[in-house]
Parts: sequence; structure tokens; C-alpha cells
Amino acid sequence: MSPSTVDTHCPYCALQCGMGLVALPTGGVEVVERTAFPVNRGALCGKGRTAPEVLARGARLTGPLVRGASGALEPAGWDEALDRVAEGLLRTRAAHGRDAVGVFGGGGLTNEKAYALGKFARVVLRTSQIDYNGRFCMSSAAAAHQRAFGLDRGLPFPLEDVARTGCVILVGSNLAETMPPALRYLTELRERGGKLIVVDPRRTRTAEQADLHLQPRPGTDLALALGLLHLALAEGYLDEEFIAERTNGWAEARPGVMAHWPELVERITGVPVPQLREAVRLFCSTPDGMVLTARGPEQQSKGTDTVSAWINLCLATGRAGRPLSGYGCLTGQGNGQGGREHGQKADQLPGYRKLDDPAARAHVAAVWGVDPDDLPAPGRSAYELLDALGVDVHALLLMGSNPVVSAPRAAHITERIASLDFLAVCDVVLSETAEMADVVLPVTQWAEETGTTTNLEGRVILRRKAIDPPPEIRTDLEVLHGLAARLGWEKGFPTDPEEVFDELRRASAGGPADYSGITYRRIAEEDGVFWPCPETPSTHPGTPRLFLDRFATPDGRARFVPVLHRPSAEEPSAEYPLYLTTGRVLAQYQSGAQTRRVRELNAASPGPFVQLHPQLAERLGVAEGDALAVTSRRGRAVAPALISSAIRPDTVFMPFHWPGEGRANNLTNPALDPTSRMPEFKVCAVRVEAAAAGA
Repeated sequence: MSPSTVDTHCPYCALQCGMGLVALPTGGVEVVERTAFPVNRGALCGKGRTAPEVLARGARLTGPLVRGASGALEPAGWDEALDRVAEGLLRTRAAHGRDAVGVFGGGGLTNEKAYALGKFARVVLRTSQIDYNGRFCMSSAAAAHQRAFGLDRGLPFPLEDVARTGCVILVGSNLAETMPPALRYLTELRERGGKLIVVDPRRTRTAEQADLHLQPRPGTDLALALGLLHLALAEGYLDEEFIAERTNGWAEARPGVMAHWPELVERITGVPVPQLREAVRLFCSTPDGMVLTARGPEQQSKGTDTVSAWINLCLATGRAGRPLSGYGCLTGQGNGQGGREHGQKADQLPGYRKLDDPAARAHVAAVWGVDPDDLPAPGRSAYELLDALGVDVHALLLMGSNPVVSAPRAAHITERIASLDFLAVCDVVLSETAEMADVVLPVTQWAEETGTTTNLEGRVILRRKAIDPPPEIRTDLEVLHGLAARLGWEKGFPTDPEEVFDELRRASAGGPADYSGITYRRIAEEDGVFWPCPETPSTHPGTPRLFLDRFATPDGRARFVPVLHRPSAEEPSAEYPLYLTTGRVLAQYQSGAQTRRVRELNAASPGPFVQLHPQLAERLGVAEGDALAVTSRRGRAVAPALISSAIRPDTVFMPFHWPGEGRANNLTNPALDPTSRMPEFKVCAVRVEAAAAGA
């Protein structure tokens, strides 16, 4: 690469693809390939290629906004805007107490921002009410990881291992549209003779690549995993030596497995018994294999148990804790992994320490220079925090999230946000949530700042600043510094990201997610460093592959978790006879706040739709493109029909990237997993009918 090219990373998903940026004489940047970065090897999807378009003046915020006397948002200077935020937070705290002030973060924030935001909430505001939208991403997988392995990292191995294993079961992931550069690993897997099994209610672009596609009813992944393990046991595929030497709890988990015989599982899931048997044969007849899950099985009110069932399958067949084998979660958001490791999650402190652990509190409090007793207790999870707005939580500082579009039961959450006494939003664009704020603080974007993120492999990487931001834009670190100073903390919130990262290293030292041996220089020299990486007398190499010698439990053994299938929180009925499942499309990302501002992406995916099977379309008397009304117990959405035999006849699909009448999250169910507190985005009961003209 030429000296004028800055090595950095895509601002979107958890692949964190490497890219190069070249500053243009006319302003802005051009994206060029960065072939040396091992994750994507130069490949980029359309979102990555067009990311610079959001840097343009017409797409972004260019200065602070405050709610004026007329009720409209009006331009303001930074001092006025920050003063208004500080006053709003102080006024609320004085009237209602510390926990009346909430903080809601984002899975796209860098590690430095996530760390500083968590510190700000607990040290400056001293509120327990902080969580982030990453709770909606992989919290169920994280909880299951902790239960089984004692440690949560999305993938316990590099992506390159996926191409070299014998068989992959991919559950509820459409990599071809959500992480296109990662699809190459599945292609290479099959080119090497490996097998791919895809589990999805839809025949997606990814499922089309599979050797075997299992198409279960939404919400039945738990029964499917139990049924596969039942067959593995019955057909002699268990690794008894591995179970005896490296695990605990099989005797307790076995009865639940035995209760899910093939014919029962077929009745629950709709997957024929011959396909179940073929899946077990493909997975177990090779020396090694992997199960990879994503939002499909995880965004359920039983998501943690569902992931545990898939982990149990890996443990019982010896496909864990060995090279080229294991269970992994495909994290979605750009820094969903690092965002929770370092303090945005309601119950966690930096380094993946638990907030209710006295030793963890003492360690982090010493780094922060505060009394451990002054740190608040764990607070509400993301949906519970949003649901408490205007009731127990009266002011909210929101950074890098758009819950008006992305939260379940979105119309209700929009009402809760509107009921706040005070709302401040930090964002790069005027999102639907920012439009409701009392103060909007415009912040820098990926190409205008330096900072680290942690990708789905646990690889800590460095985004580098390539250009200066517009003059009236500040970094999130500068915002937190300015607010902290106004609230009585002149020190402790530096604006230099490397200085913040060095403090994060000290705070994480000795914790499960130990970054103390990672530096900006090492990241640059090594194309990222895998955590845990403690600071040691000789340079620690990082840990690309976890659990090869022992698991992260006290006795070093993995734990089976006994689980049983149970229905979804909401099953179809006479009034709501169909399943709804939601997801993403190739050209848009998350709530669409940024990608909906890119011309090329909007041309490819201009709006929402309802995908339905031809049999259902015929029964409803609708044709392609007709307006369909989808109604659940929580609300209604209207979008054009997309008729496709790729979906089950009892199921409809909607993407969730758009606001307005096509807002899919008007419909989704906020029923929470009892362990992870993940809402049940992926399955609810709906009815579908032709929308009345003009309705």
C-alpha cells in the first residue's frame, strides 16, 4: 500500500473487515482493498464499499441541536448543548435520585468509548441503570458460553479454522447477506470436502450453499438440537472418553436428551426424521466439526437453553476443546463483543468482571480512584431499562443506538421515550430516536477517529483516523470529558483514545477478558491480538484458540446443562395463525440509520417487505407487490408482498431496518429469556391480510 493509504476497518458488522482509506483532494475518503488482513483478505460487501458516503455533509449531523421554545430542534453551540445535558441530568437526579438517570449504549462503540461510557455511568452519575443494544445481539449465546465453558468469546477459534473442519452446522445465520465476506470460509470448507448443514426456516442464499438444509418451524431449534443429540447417542456417535475426561454433568443432561426421540422432534419442528438422521451422520462421521449459531436460535425467550442444547451436542460428540472443533457464536454488531466486555452491560465491569463480585469491584474501583462501595449494583437489562423510561427512569443519555426502530414492541418503546423528562442523544446521523431528543450531540465517525474494536473471533483490532471531522463535530470521548467536567469530575475522562485504552488495559488485567498485554503498537504489527492476552515478563502471544488444554471453569472441565424443549412465549392461534420471523437484508444494516442514507444501498433495498409462501399468498388472494397488513398482539405493520417458495407456508418474514408503517418491530414480542434477558425477536404469532386501500 502507498504511504497515503491508512489501514483501518469497516464500521459495520463484527467481521470488522480490513480496508484501506485514501484521503481525496476534494474531501472525504476512497475505500481501497487491504488484502493482507486475514479475516476478509481484501473482500468487502456493498455496505463496506459505500461507508464513506455517510461521511458526506448531507448525510450526517454537522452541529449540536437543542429543543427550542417552538418545540423544534435548533442549532446550538457546544457549550450550550453540553450545559443543557448536564443540567437535565442533574435536575433529574435531584428530583428522583441517581437511578432515575439512565444510560443506553451501542454495540458499534469502540472499546475506548464503551469503557468510558460505563465508567461515566458508574462513577460520575453513580447510576445502576446502564445497558446497551448488544443485549439484543448475542446475550443468549454469551450466557450459554458462561454456563458451559466458564468464559464467553463469540468464536473460540479464528475464522480460518471454519474452512478446515469436517462439518459445520450453521444455525439461524444467513452469512451470505449479513456477513458476505465470511461466506468464503464455508465455500472453502466444501471445496476441501467438508460438509455444511444450514438450519433456517427460510431457504436463504446461505442455505442454498448447504449440503443439507433443515427448515424447522420458528422457535423449535431447541427441540431440533435435542433430537440430533438423541440420535447421536442412539447410533453410537458419542465420545465417551471426552465426556469422562473433560466434562461434567452428562448424567443430568442425558434424560432430557432421551425424552426427545426422532418422531417427537419431527412433530415439533416439522423436520422429517430422515433429514435428522442425515444431519447426524454428516456431523458425526468426520473427525471434527463445529456448530455456529446466530440470532435465529438466540433471539428467543429460551435462547440460552437453545444454545446450551447445541453446545451439549458438541460436548457429547467430542467436538469442543480440540483443534478444528467447537461451538461458536457469530456476533452481529461491529463491537458487540468488546462493548459488553468493558462496561456497557448492566452487570459487568471492564475485563468481563461481574459487578456483584467484591474482588472485581475492588480492582476496578482502585483503577478508577473511587471507593468500591460507591459503585452501584447491577441494573436493568436493555428492554427492561427502555420499558422503565418515564416511569422509574426520567432522563436518558443515549449513545450510538436507535431503539425507536430496533427495540421489540417498538411503538410502546417510542411512547416510553416520549414520556422522558429529558433525552440526550450522541450520534453521527439524525436517527429516528435522535429526532425525539432534547439535545443532539453530533460525534465523529469511524474514519475520523482512532480506537479499538474486538471482532467476532476475539481479535482486538485498531481503527485509524484517516481524515479530520467537520469543525463542529466532537468525539464521544470529548463529549464524556465535557459532561464529566460539568458534573464535578475534572479528571479521569481523557480524550486521547490510546490513553483511555491504557487505562482499560489496567482495569481488565487479571479478568476473564484480559487486555493488559495488548497495545496499539502490537495490534498494528500483528493484524490484531486475540484476548485473553495478559501482560507478562515475556510478550504473551494472545489466545487465538481457547479451551485446547482446559475450559475456563474452576475444575477445567466443560459443563453439560440439562435442558428441555418448551414452546415459544407466543404460539399461533385462531386469531393469529402464522409465525413471524425477522432479520436483515444484504444492503441494509441494523436499524438502517446509516445505510438508509446511502444511494446505492437504498436502490438495492428501498424498503420493507413481507415474504410469504405461494400457498399462503393464494389463500389470501394477494399478488406480488400487493400491500399486506401484518398484525400481532402488539401492533401492525404494512409492507408489499414478496412471494417466495423459500419460506415455510406457516411463516412470514420481515426485515427490521425501516421506521414508519413497515416497522417490523411494531410486531415483535418483548418476552425475555430468564437468563440472558434477550427479547424474543425471532418468533411471534401474527395474522396477515390484504391492506385496505388508503389504510
